[in-house]
Amino acid sequence: MSSKWTVWASFLLPVLLLGVLLVWFWHSTGGLRFEAPAPIEAVTYERVVLLPASGAVPERIVAHIRNVGPGPVTIAHVQVGWFSRASWDFSIVPSPTIPRLGTAQVIIPYPWTEGEPYEIVLFSSNGIPFVHEVAIATATPQWSARSFGQFAMLGIYVGVLPVFLGILWLPFLRQLGRRAYGFLLSLTIGLLVFIGVDALADALAEAQHLPGPYQGVGVIAIGVALSLLGLYALSRTIEARQQARGGEMSLTIAYLVAFGIGIHNLGEGLAIGGAYALGEVATGALLIIGFMIHNLTEGVAIVAPIVRSEFGTGRWRHLIWLGLLAGLPTILGTSMGAFTPSPLLAVLFISIGAGAVFQVVLEIAAQMRREHGLAFAQPANVSGFLLGLAVMYATGLFITV
Repeated sequence: MSSKWTVWASFLLPVLLLGVLLVWFWHSTGGLRFEAPAPIEAVTYERVVLLPASGAVPERIVAHIRNVGPGPVTIAHVQVGWFSRASWDFSIVPSPTIPRLGTAQVIIPYPWTEGEPYEIVLFSSNGIPFVHEVAIATATPQWSARSFGQFAMLGIYVGVLPVFLGILWLPFLRQLGRRAYGFLLSLTIGLLVFIGVDALADALAEAQHLPGPYQGVGVIAIGVALSLLGLYALSRTIEARQQARGGEMSLTIAYLVAFGIGIHNLGEGLAIGGAYALGEVATGALLIIGFMIHNLTEGVAIVAPIVRSEFGTGRWRHLIWLGLLAGLPTILGTSMGAFTPSPLLAVLFISIGAGAVFQVVLEIAAQMRREHGLAFAQPANVSGFLLGLAVMYATGLFITV
């Protein structure tokens, strides 16, 4: 018993001493001076909503802001314009004084014009400006059954339909010989590696828009580690059960591929929906055609692990579930990106998708070696891998986001 108390005491002593030190430093500053030559204030714009006139209510600009500075900030003045700004009346909900990491909505009755650029400047009570540019003014989509249906159809066109079209190649792929099957799995690895690297690049780009306290790179590390290690533990558990029953891992790997692609498509949908809502995407057919061609390869990647599996009448239904698992998150992403955009969630989901894709790459490589005796370092398989990278790059040229 005494040894147990000794262990706990040795753990708690540094913690208690740290607490005493922090309390003393908070009240005395330890003899140091922290007087800044100018106030340190930082405010970020999380979202800017442009609302058209409705009845007696005029046009409005609603800026969703967050205080990411070290102390509270009070918004005292607002200017709006482009070549020449002018002061405008405004109201702030819930309060003009925003605590650290707190949020507020700045409501500005301003007669904005469709297609025009604007600059919004909020001034703190200390005269520090916080600037946001609206490149192209367009009405922000508001939630309704009709608008949700439009973004759902967008998700179906760019995410769901291409995946199912790719899955339709399964009967042809089942006719391939052993060497051609190794080439197909290697091509799948190339497709997935490109998707994973592209997702990491997107996550790093999105992380640049996160306020400093949110630590964008840390969010990426958490998302990648969460999915990579989580799927690894899940696949090992399933593999143990499959081996106990004498089954194979092919279908399980196909579901892991579909899950990884689904999370990737969720992040992709967030980006597409947000870009549409901001008017930053050409709404022509070229965008949809580009994503259809680009995402067609995802269906091939999903069915590649099960090309050699036996399919009875009842197992074909798995193809439907695989397609829905990979494609439906695109609908959720486009809707969230349009109506409730969140840079933090976008970085997290894109990172989770990247980690899931990389874990699936490891699973497919292990399946090639374990179940089919195929070595990756063969000329045909290396060619398949490089072709997978080239296909994703070439189809990405059709995307005009």
